[in-house]
Amino acid sequence: MKSPAIIFYGTPEFAVASLEELLKNNHKIIAVVTSPDKPAGRGQKLHTSPVKDFALQHSLKILQPVNLKDPAFMEELTQLNPDLQIVVAFRMMPEAVWQYPKLGTFNLHGSLLPQYRGAAPIHWAVINGEKETGITTFFLKHEIDTGGIIMQEKIPIGKDDTTGTMYEKLKTNGASLVVKTVEAIVKNNFELKDQESVKAGILKAAPKLTRQNTKIDFRKKPEEVRNFIRGLNPEPGAHAELILPANYLTFMIKIYEVDAEEKEHAEPFGTILTDHKSFLKVYVKDGLVSLKDIKVSGRGKMTIKEFLNGFKMQGKWSMA
Repeated sequence: MKSPAIIFYGTPEFAVASLEELLKNNHKIIAVVTSPDKPAGRGQKLHTSPVKDFALQHSLKILQPVNLKDPAFMEELTQLNPDLQIVVAFRMMPEAVWQYPKLGTFNLHGSLLPQYRGAAPIHWAVINGEKETGITTFFLKHEIDTGGIIMQEKIPIGKDDTTGTMYEKLKTNGASLVVKTVEAIVKNNFELKDQESVKAGILKAAPKLTRQNTKIDFRKKPEEVRNFIRGLNPEPGAHAELILPANYLTFMIKIYEVDAEEKEHAEPFGTILTDHKSFLKVYVKDGLVSLKDIKVSGRGKMTIKEFLNGFKMQGKWSMA
């Protein structure tokens, strides 16, 4: 089987696994397109993307257009003349770019489309307590994440999985699916499925994570709160406010792991129960959540025992 000339589009570490797998299987990568270098840190030194770092290590041609509609980039695309384009964790592309190759442009998405279209599919599947998620390859079209499905693979979500653990599973399985998809396209050995034909029930969205939608709601049930927290672990972290109203004190904390406990009670949601030594629990709807790993603003991540050892909680504290 003759490998098509491929341009690969991607930026984060998630995309590196797919690019590496393509090279391992002797596919012809004629160029890699990734985000421009960005200043970061106190010194504002330029930082390169993980995909660029990998491409440099393997002497691949690198393109970093600020604007994909730039005539200079389109001229470069014409000169490279790819047969196929692959997109893994990259920004939106103009029609002139994704329509260019004769074999098309396909994307790897971290969900079982059409469910969880959007920017954070892995996070929201865990947050919503799903028992399984998956990966999908599909051809690009005008509306984001709506193109014809080429291949899908289901992946279970365990009760203790976090977005971090699922990220690794989807990254690895996704890389294999990308290679399988390329080979299926080259052989024309696939059955394209319209997303409308596989739609089942209400569609769940995967919107971008913001300061507002990553705040813990202690009015929810224990398992719902636990799912929310593990769905935001390790990044960006579920956050809450630790409050001592009598002294007008407020601390922002991030919570990374809790145990859920169902229990009838009459306490206001967010009320704290602690022995000041080994446990700190928060009352929620129909139960409590027991904090295990947290991070207080300005400090590193710590266990709840470490926190209680250094943070004296005199008075009636609560969380919101």
